[in-house]
Amino acid sequence: MTTTDLIIIGAGPGGYKAAGYAAGKGLSVIIFEADEAGGTCLNRGCIPTKAYCHVADTILDLKSTEELEVHLKLDFKKMHDHKDDIVAQLRQQVEMLMQQPGITLVKGKATFKDSKTVTCNGEDYQASNIIIATGSSPKMPPIEGIADPCVVDSTALLAMDSLPKRLIIVGAGVIGMELASAFSTFGSEVTVIEFLKECLPPVDSEVAKRLRRQMEKQGVKFFLQSGVKSIHSGTVSFDQKGKEKTVEGDIVLVATGRQANTDGLNLETAGVEYSRKGITVDDNLLTSRPHIYAIGDVNGRQMLAHAAEFQAKRAVDHFLGLADNIRLSIMPSAVFTHPEVAGVGLTEDECKAQGLNYECRKALYRANGKAMSMNATEGLLKLIVSKDDERLPIIGCHAMGAHAADLIQEATVWMNSDIPFATRLRDIVHIHPTLSEILLGAAE
Repeated sequence: MTTTDLIIIGAGPGGYKAAGYAAGKGLSVIIFEADEAGGTCLNRGCIPTKAYCHVADTILDLKSTEELEVHLKLDFKKMHDHKDDIVAQLRQQVEMLMQQPGITLVKGKATFKDSKTVTCNGEDYQASNIIIATGSSPKMPPIEGIADPCVVDSTALLAMDSLPKRLIIVGAGVIGMELASAFSTFGSEVTVIEFLKECLPPVDSEVAKRLRRQMEKQGVKFFLQSGVKSIHSGTVSFDQKGKEKTVEGDIVLVATGRQANTDGLNLETAGVEYSRKGITVDDNLLTSRPHIYAIGDVNGRQMLAHAAEFQAKRAVDHFLGLADNIRLSIMPSAVFTHPEVAGVGLTEDECKAQGLNYECRKALYRANGKAMSMNATEGLLKLIVSKDDERLPIIGCHAMGAHAADLIQEATVWMNSDIPFATRLRDIVHIHPTLSEILLGAAE
């Protein structure tokens, strides 16, 4: 039996962040990883996808520059290999982090033997506190023909080293939209089939609609309010408002969401409560057991790498009795399509649904000098403030356009600082010319 201060199951963004932070506090840590260090984000999600999105952005930026006569030829295999090199380098950095004093990385699948004991590779390990950080995996819906050879999930699509001529994407969530944007730019004929009435359901509906229309201009074809019935040899049959339709493709990407990785953990033996959404936790990421925490995708709260990292810090702080100022309820997010979409706080749709007394202030990219110089005039920023407080605090900010994620990050700072909006934001000097002036314009 090996004993330690902290056991972590999973070496993704949440797991390795928790390990490094806890070791820095003087704890001895054993972290288990059944696959590759870095988790889904590094190996099969955020990083490889963004490598593709960056190339797509570069292609579209060059094409939009009318003063240049640009003739582009994409070497997809070379781009694919470059993406793999980036992933390998970052994975090596994570593995080096796991070699720092106080951390022991054990390769293998860990399962609970009891509430304080974990078994891996035939050996038992025990700790006073345990963090579950096993992440999530693609969720495949019960569609007839889902096992057809042409059907792939995002992991398999990113592993392909040749460009599909015709790509059908089932699901217009973050993964589907990012890959639709990238692959259509590379030259694939892309069709997106979505069950709901608009893409990106959690995103502000006005912003999502603008993005879809922009992507349609780029050649992506959308079928909304459409339920897929079957997939056979690249032919996808679906129902759209009572009408049966079919689309033919070479590859069908199913991107209908992700599910928490709870199978095989033996959670019942540990007495940890969970549901189809993930492991049940409180605001300190504590499970139904007083010494077991669950962070990141596995708790189903916020499936974002940065959410996992800050949940990791909160969990360690909690069992060490340390206070922090992390506000997990203010969680910015971004979709790296072209153009980008990002947001933080309540959407206008949510404000209406909750009957809030709010004001929505908008600013357009086309009125911004830097956006014009970048040929990036297609965009909108929405600043939502509460009218119940005379200081008009920001309760939400949402944008579509170049570097939207960077603009939303500034709004996130304001929301975390609780600084009166009306008297301060519009009095803060912003560099000219920059896209940050778009936020200033909305404030004014």
